[in-house]
Amino acid sequence: MDLLPDPFRTILAFLVVLGVLIFVHELGHYLAARWRGVHVERFSIGFGRAIASWHDRRGCEWRIGWMPLGGYVKMHGMEHAGDAAPEPGTYRPGEAFHEKSVGDRAIVVFAGPAFNFLLAAVLFALVFATYGRPMGSTAVQTVVAGSAAERAGILPGDRIIGLDGEPVARFEELQRHIQSRANQPVEVLLRRGEAEVKVIATPAVRPDDGRGMLGITGGAIERERLDPVSAVVAGTWHMVSVSGQTLQGVWQMISGARGAEEIGGPLRIAQLSGEVAEMGVVSLITFIALLSVNLALINLFPIPILDGGHLVFYAAEAIRGRPLTAQAQEYAFRGGFALLVTLMLLATWNDLTQLGIVRWVASLVG
Repeated sequence: MDLLPDPFRTILAFLVVLGVLIFVHELGHYLAARWRGVHVERFSIGFGRAIASWHDRRGCEWRIGWMPLGGYVKMHGMEHAGDAAPEPGTYRPGEAFHEKSVGDRAIVVFAGPAFNFLLAAVLFALVFATYGRPMGSTAVQTVVAGSAAERAGILPGDRIIGLDGEPVARFEELQRHIQSRANQPVEVLLRRGEAEVKVIATPAVRPDDGRGMLGITGGAIERERLDPVSAVVAGTWHMVSVSGQTLQGVWQMISGARGAEEIGGPLRIAQLSGEVAEMGVVSLITFIALLSVNLALINLFPIPILDGGHLVFYAAEAIRGRPLTAQAQEYAFRGGFALLVTLMLLATWNDLTQLGIVRWVASLVG
């Protein structure tokens, strides 16, 4: 990509990122539908008129639309049983989506987000196994004047290799140990040059949250290359951790603790895709993994039109023993569509503001 001019590199990176995310998401729906005996009529990457299409031997049309901002899998009988009857000779008894049980339909719908979670875990594992898992070095870079570390005799250049008799290899492990031991003596094992030195430090109390604070900054980020099994485990846990952090951020926006200006749309994703692509393949793969987690979580939000909204309908159907009325579903879908349009407008406004276009337009009108 370095050989391409900036605009073309950004566009290509954006198409790669979005194409991978959409394809994997829709592939989850497609494979689950095939597994549960539902005939798939169309698998589309992008919307609008097809720029390329072909049919497989099962009669499914595979197509690429000219507008690459989404995709869909059209399943046979995805419409409700009360909708318009299909054309004569085209109906496939036993292979229609609406004929399947609530559980089968829920599996098909949930498979899309599930495949995005799976993609993120696989990509994180791939990076950890080939390039290495990033971890903060326990080498002490600076010591805060008057801190617990300075009083204990810890010096810049020391490497902390043990705490209270337990080995420490990552700065994150050091942080967890220290933060839970405010005002408690901690035995710190240091490697100073070729020698090992033991000191006793009593972490101070951070005024904002009451956690322990040693008063040091760690060294540069190091990378630990993992074996395949460890990489899969670490990749899975990292995917779970990113999911938790994302949900926490969403809740902070809802509660007002964080601003809604962080919500971004396609323009922001395109901009970031180009910037990340300049940093190399590993950064681009990691970026795709992070977006895949976000896409999975967004689709699981209980908003009608999204996968999560369908799952709520199926849960209500399982409890009631029958589907919600057509009118109730219609009102819910209208409300969900209005909410999505509002969020898209907010994301677009944030994108235009972030790119400076709003300020440019404002300057034109004085």
